[in-house]
Amino acid sequence: MQRRIIWKTCHFARIHCLVDQKACFTSKRTLPVGGETDDPLYADVPRPPKKMSERKPYPTPMKVLIRRAKEEKEARKAEPCRMLEEPPDNGLLVPELVEVAHQVYQARKSLLFGLSKLVQVVPVQRCRFCSEVHIGHVGHEIRTCTGPNSGFRSATHVWSKGGVQHVVSFPKCFHLFDRVGKPRVGHDERFEIPRIPAILELCIQAGLEIDKYPTKRRTRPVYSIEGRIVDFELVNKMDDVNRNSYSGIVDLVVHSDIKTDVEELRNSDLQSDTNLVDKTLPSDKVGKSLSELSIITMDSWFEMISGAKKIMEKYSVKTCGYCLEVQVGPKGHKVRMCKASKHQSRNGLHAWQEATIDDLVGPNYVWHVRDIDGPALDNNLKRYYGKAPAVVELCVQAGAPVPNEYRSMMRLDVASPERDEVDLVA
Repeated sequence: MQRRIIWKTCHFARIHCLVDQKACFTSKRTLPVGGETDDPLYADVPRPPKKMSERKPYPTPMKVLIRRAKEEKEARKAEPCRMLEEPPDNGLLVPELVEVAHQVYQARKSLLFGLSKLVQVVPVQRCRFCSEVHIGHVGHEIRTCTGPNSGFRSATHVWSKGGVQHVVSFPKCFHLFDRVGKPRVGHDERFEIPRIPAILELCIQAGLEIDKYPTKRRTRPVYSIEGRIVDFELVNKMDDVNRNSYSGIVDLVVHSDIKTDVEELRNSDLQSDTNLVDKTLPSDKVGKSLSELSIITMDSWFEMISGAKKIMEKYSVKTCGYCLEVQVGPKGHKVRMCKASKHQSRNGLHAWQEATIDDLVGPNYVWHVRDIDGPALDNNLKRYYGKAPAVVELCVQAGAPVPNEYRSMMRLDVASPERDEVDLVA
């Protein structure tokens, strides 16, 4: 009898411990991690990039995308022939975003102009073997190099002088003459259509007019017949516009007599952009102090990013799930140029998905340096260092105040120990 009582008490005690342990685990899961829910300005240091074999995370959950696809399919069955009413799906512009497109275009000009001046004062270091960038006179000693033969160097970087193209990157995409009538670029058309910065293509589709890159503007909405776009608008000048008009632009890149090195192309594009900025911006900005110029440059960065986010809410942008390719438009192109993981199963086609602002404008996160004249960052203290976009770090080193959005990411409230105190810190 006593044995039964003892066995029952032990059995109830085990169940009680399991229940308490389960409740403890569930309570820990419901707690906010790092204050993300309490502080909207909190942003942790970005994690290192995943393996190239892993796909990028979807900005919109897959269940939401499946539900939207089913709703669109049912709407096409219920009404096979219908006129699209909401812009820009119907081929018309969104009126309130036309001014935003012009602001983003001007902000990009101002950003390139400011960076071209700041780079001459604040040095920029780049690794010769990988995409790592550092802002400062001396490159850091953190072993994060993933370039060729990095194992023989113990993953240490080999630094050389960098430029504006290493601080911020603007991925290129194909320019679409008619984003609704012909949203896809075929593989055989890859040499006939120019490639321009994706953020510039986004501004053009949102209402920016550039003579060098013409685009079709409609005055009436299009129709959708069983999922296919049909345009009944009579355009007399449609036959006059020919895709061969791009040949003069494309020959600069495709011609065999001209060098096609990637770095030289980026430098030439950057020089043309800065020359254009020098002509358009007022001359009084050149004589301003370094701190004022850094503040103006950082404001241009935030204005460009915020404006691009507003436009991307209406105008879709696609990116490959495995590589850095970007295409502005309702659909991705069909050019077989993907060389990332599993491209053999896709026959070189890209795995298109919804893009984010980081895919449209490469922020290129760098380590934050508190004292630009101090010693190099130590590899053993890397967990105490913060990060920030290269543009923000460059402007802060030039005298601009630290923005509130990146205070937690730069870890300004963390006191890093000295090199001789590493063993004393837990």
